Amino acid sequence: MNLSNGRQYLAIPGPSVMPDRVLAAMHRAAPNIYEGDLVDMVAGLRKDLKAVACTSQNLAIYIGNGHATWEATNTNVFNRGDTAVILATGRFGHGWAENARQLGINTVVTDFGKASPIDLERAEAALRANPDAKAVMITHVDTATSARNDVAAVRRLMDDLGHPGLLMVDCIASLACDEFRMDAWGADVMIAASQKGLMTPPGLGFVFFSERARERSKASDMRTPYWDWTPRNEATWFYENWYGTAPTHHLFGLREAVTMIHEEGLENVWARHDALAHAVWAAAEAWGKDGAFRLNITNPDQRGRSVTAARLSGNDGTRLRRWTEFEAGVTLGIGLGMAEPGDPAGDAYFRIAHMGHVNAPMTLGALATMDAGMKALGIPHGSGALDAAAQALASAQSAGQSAPRPVAV
Repeated sequence: MNLSNGRQYLAIPGPSVMPDRVLAAMHRAAPNIYEGDLVDMVAGLRKDLKAVACTSQNLAIYIGNGHATWEATNTNVFNRGDTAVILATGRFGHGWAENARQLGINTVVTDFGKASPIDLERAEAALRANPDAKAVMITHVDTATSARNDVAAVRRLMDDLGHPGLLMVDCIASLACDEFRMDAWGADVMIAASQKGLMTPPGLGFVFFSERARERSKASDMRTPYWDWTPRNEATWFYENWYGTAPTHHLFGLREAVTMIHEEGLENVWARHDALAHAVWAAAEAWGKDGAFRLNITNPDQRGRSVTAARLSGNDGTRLRRWTEFEAGVTLGIGLGMAEPGDPAGDAYFRIAHMGHVNAPMTLGALATMDAGMKALGIPHGSGALDAAAQALASAQSAGQSAPRPVAV
């Protein structure tokens, strides 16, 4: 007997679950790309995307994935030979640095390991050692480790030191999941992608940038016609938004997804992700009492609200993933970047996503499936996880009865 027949649940940290409304919005014939509904909706979509990022400044949209936004920012901000300080808290911080290095940028990486956020004392040392760095690059939430960094604290540190660099933030795993306020927190550049909190298929990358970054970019010698963010931000003609043909059906889907975010209310979206994350963490704490189950980030305040990295022991992480996917229909994420390729130690790790179009029964169902999998496979674990998760959600709901604060842009 197999329990996986029925609708599969993709609990990986991107691509995330796509709402039926998004799928329906995309299910249409090819539109006119010169006038009509598609052209008319983009100005409002750009405004609403900026509201999700809590910025009133600039936006360039690219046909590409999150890695494309790394290259977009690097080519617009830097000259060859410039120095960038990278404060890395996982695989994706290092990935952004590697993209810069391959483009001829001098990268100075401070590695905070795979299980902790940025330490401000070490960050200060890196900034003092590189006072002329053109930019400081961080991830808000690293998709691999699930470490969440305090963007506003890094900005304050830079200001206290009088550091002239731009603050560049990777929010690919966190936008529309974790609280992020671009303008209020002083980020100069923020990158995101369509396939996570924005609930749209992979294929669109977003670069939000401040007026300060826009002025700095005028001196860059690395901009190419495709990556140049200026015409995409200041388009006179519709095609300039995309440097050619528009990503038609992605835009229809994205319009519906952003509408859903604003219908729920951004504060409520953040609160929902926070509640679901705490339910996962409550279950993990119970499982860990009589077994090897551990969360990668010890301090809850330092964990992302969109994805949780965890581990068991030996190859139990891979065994559990395969059971939940092939026997029960729930796909968990691999333990990305926690060990070198081919190293058996990587089989202990996995990730649970709770991002985007996710609600209480989806998260509780994934947790119950994991619980069943550990029982079926004989993986030692503590009891009471599902009760703990349910209590966490009940407590969050009781605490959230008051009206949410409005988000000012």
